[in-house]
Amino acid sequence: MRLGDLLIQKGILNEQQLRIALQEQNITGNLLGSILVTLGFVASREIAAILAQQSNLEFIDLTEYVIPEEALRAVPRDVAERAEFIPLQYENGVMSIGVTNPTNIRAVDIVTQLTGMPAKIFMVDTEGFYQALERAYYFLENPIPKKIEGIVNEARNVVEPQGNTIAELTDLLIMDGIRRHATDIHFRPMENSVHIFFRIDGVMSHIYCVPKNMQNGIISRIKIMAQLNIAETRLPQDGSFPFEFLSSIYDMRVSLVPTIFGENVVIRILHASSSVLRLNTLGFDEHDTRILRTQFAKPYGIILITGPTGSGKTTTLYSALREIDLLGKNVMTVEDPVEYRLSMVRQTQVNIKAGYDFALAGRNFMRQDPDVILLGEIRDEETAAISVRAAITGHLVLSTLHTNDAITAIPRLVDLGVDKFMLASSIRAIVAQRLLRKLCPYCKTQCEYPPGAFRDMELPELEGIVMAGYRGRGCTACNYSGYLGRTVAGEILVVDDPMREMIYQGGSLQMIRERAINNGMRLMREDALEKAAAGITSYEEIVRVIG
Repeated sequence: MRLGDLLIQKGILNEQQLRIALQEQNITGNLLGSILVTLGFVASREIAAILAQQSNLEFIDLTEYVIPEEALRAVPRDVAERAEFIPLQYENGVMSIGVTNPTNIRAVDIVTQLTGMPAKIFMVDTEGFYQALERAYYFLENPIPKKIEGIVNEARNVVEPQGNTIAELTDLLIMDGIRRHATDIHFRPMENSVHIFFRIDGVMSHIYCVPKNMQNGIISRIKIMAQLNIAETRLPQDGSFPFEFLSSIYDMRVSLVPTIFGENVVIRILHASSSVLRLNTLGFDEHDTRILRTQFAKPYGIILITGPTGSGKTTTLYSALREIDLLGKNVMTVEDPVEYRLSMVRQTQVNIKAGYDFALAGRNFMRQDPDVILLGEIRDEETAAISVRAAITGHLVLSTLHTNDAITAIPRLVDLGVDKFMLASSIRAIVAQRLLRKLCPYCKTQCEYPPGAFRDMELPELEGIVMAGYRGRGCTACNYSGYLGRTVAGEILVVDDPMREMIYQGGSLQMIRERAINNGMRLMREDALEKAAAGITSYEEIVRVIG
């Protein structure tokens, strides 16, 4: 079966999307799979997963896999590139490899010649394959931690390190953050040293400690890159700069705050991606996924995604956009910054220096004949008012809000000056979510909990009922953390007519919560506990993230 027909059969593609892709193929001559990915109709990993299923092979998502060094060292880079495979594991003389073409016999033959044993074959997606191959061999040939260690050891023996040494160290620290998939890099000055932490999968990890004599140089280097005032050390500063690495451009958001030991620096690492997930792959169960699809198919109203920074709100919004008919509707977005790039969607980016913010974009979008408006975040009264006005005038408005759960988004919007009648008339659904680390499937094991353990963990509802759970032992695949990838735990508040009346009358949060639960809303904590019972995550992770 041809690729297009196969994707239609699986419900991933529709006839109209295939027709548009074939028209572009006639013009460009590119491969159909590549065009479908470029147009945003299908993700590269979705094509690979379908081909793997057809070929009776297991699919591996390379974005959630750490390739051990022994596997990379067993196969020269040029050999892997020419034969179009990537080594994944090398244990007991058997090499596991990832291929983008299930009929790649050449790769199997080469691995058999190298190891003397038949290869174990897995499918990987084309986009992830080239990125992972380049990254894996680059970091193998350029051991960044060893380079950083060498620079730090040399710096301890000098009064003031040279500028080029500081510049190299700063770049290496950023590269290492990218290598470890960190979302933030923290430079914490102490009395006699500077400690460097990476936030990886939502967890702060201490990575390096550098001498105090490098502190001013590193901070000045970051300020210069972000075009900030290097002479100002008494006031907070914010800035950004692009960082190009391995054919990708990362947006670095810099924040500096003065402390008693010098300026504390945090760099947020942002990378625009074209690989958008589908709602059913985020971690919501089938019931909640159906609710989300129903809500995002509505013609008007406000749908909010709430949660703290780094809880996957933007990913959920963009996954929902894939459920909307992007060919039949005019979809416009304003973000800070654009984290996912989708064709068929008009995307704009906030530019505070130029005076272009969410409120200004929202006002001007109304003249662009939109059907769906995505506002990256409701930050102030004006943005909240524009969102409500757009929803009432027949537009579907998608946005995010910083609240701890779904129900408290209602008083938060009232606090932003939204009239209760207007809010009740416009709000359609509120989704609250958190990201939980998933247990590594390669080293996950069952464990028993002694009496009193759940009470001490502040999970009293499980005491005496649950005796066992799951933990990750730690292995090369998960970098010995016991966790690999993340999944969502969420709750969905659907606003019905009785609840609208409660909002308009100023009903208490308890009344609204009881109504939502009676309507079938499952609280975030309950969703998370079900995932722990199923072995997807651990009870310790729930306590860390949700409490």
